[in-house]
Amino acid sequence: MKNTRKFLPHPLLTPLLVCFWLLLNNSLTPGQILLGLLLAWIIPAYTQAYWPHEVPIKRPGRLVIFMGRFLVEILLANLVVARLILAGPRVLRPAFVVVPLRLRHELALSLLANIICLTPGTVSARLSNNRRELLVHALDSADPAALVTRIQHRFETPLKEIFEC
Repeated sequence: MKNTRKFLPHPLLTPLLVCFWLLLNNSLTPGQILLGLLLAWIIPAYTQAYWPHEVPIKRPGRLVIFMGRFLVEILLANLVVARLILAGPRVLRPAFVVVPLRLRHELALSLLANIICLTPGTVSARLSNNRRELLVHALDSADPAALVTRIQHRFETPLKEIFEC
């Protein structure tokens, strides 16, 4: 296992990088696959010094399910934002909400903030100094409490299960 880690420092990151490379290039040609494999091997190897700890994924199966659900969330949020844009600015109810956090793992906190930003219609604005609250801006929120509950249920709880168990 130690020799494998020396040759392939982040075995979960490498296939993910290959997939992203192929998606970004929208091509499955042998040259792109080879280039993606090469980059996906080189990038983790040369950035190893910047990774302070091994990434603790407690439940990898849950991570795969979460990624699928997250992609569905992005699709649905895009449809909602498109509807809001077509309806015009007078129907918008923007709001800042404070999301109390139970997550403690730094990578999980970072992923949560980024996931919120990647979901159209919401933006992570600020993480409190004690890392117990995340300020989120929503483009349209009729019920801020429901938004907090949705973020905690759909994003924070699965990340807690994946990284903190």
